[in-house]
Amino acid sequence: MAAEKIIAEWEKEIFKPIYWLEGDEPYFIDKVINYAEHKILKKEESEFDLTIFYGRDANWIDIINACKRYPMFSKMQVVIVKEAQHLKDITKLESYINNPLTSTVLVVGYKGKIDGRTKFAQAIKNKAEYLSTKKINDNDLAFWANNIVTQLGFTITQKALILLIEHIGNDLSRIENEIEKLSVNVKSEKKITEDAIEQFIGISKKYNSFELQKALGKKDFTKAMQIIDYFEKNKDDEPIQRVLATLYSFFSKVYSIFSVGTTDKKAIAASLGIPVFFIDEYVQVSHNYGYQGIEKNLLLLYEYNLKSIGINNISTDGAALMKELVVKMMNNV
Repeated sequence: MAAEKIIAEWEKEIFKPIYWLEGDEPYFIDKVINYAEHKILKKEESEFDLTIFYGRDANWIDIINACKRYPMFSKMQVVIVKEAQHLKDITKLESYINNPLTSTVLVVGYKGKIDGRTKFAQAIKNKAEYLSTKKINDNDLAFWANNIVTQLGFTITQKALILLIEHIGNDLSRIENEIEKLSVNVKSEKKITEDAIEQFIGISKKYNSFELQKALGKKDFTKAMQIIDYFEKNKDDEPIQRVLATLYSFFSKVYSIFSVGTTDKKAIAASLGIPVFFIDEYVQVSHNYGYQGIEKNLLLLYEYNLKSIGINNISTDGAALMKELVVKMMNNV
């Protein structure tokens, strides 16, 4: 069951005795637990009928005893176990999972995965509402973030969306928080632009990984060096490892164009996992560098990523490494 569906059922006051939330993406686990903590019960009910445990500090028997109590001032009580991956002897909850109290809603957040082969895991899947979360693919981040913007009643420009994703990366909670902050600051316009990104988040609309990517793609040496000079003066904004990761992802997708076997833009976009409106740029970069040039750039990016963490490199700083890299990439050294 998806996180959104669980919350939708709770909003309709449809509850099951046990919810087991696990997986690699904490955002969805936290979202469900946050709702359970603050929305299922009224504030005055929560004082008596809400119990919260933290796995590292909790004892399994205390959790079971809490679950077996009856609600005092509500028709149900809510018991939440946060960070359950740290709970010792967690499998001893099995007896309660097999025979839960219907007046208790137990919500367990387990960041990671229980061994699915165990008897305990089978009990969870048979008796509990089960949510297994996965990391959102980097190619789908823009789509996900755009949905958050839309849900808030706003729109966002393509460039602003890319700036946001490239700067934050695959951190869903932070992306959502930044979008909410932006929505408050541009409330009257109902539109998030790259100017708003620069003003309220501090990401330069001219000097960022996305613009460096474009400059390299066009072989615009002057522009690329201007951007790196900016990075040198603002090291915290664009650390070299993040810049290299962005460039590697970009050139990897361009590299894939050579094996797609079609000139149809929609087919290429689907294969690369990027919006159709970027295809012309990617295709042009493939022409600018050619198959061997893109291949060499990927090898250079791998080499300089190692250098950025001190492998085969002792003293060269990040900006100097980036300048050296750009020279080699554009000249296919």
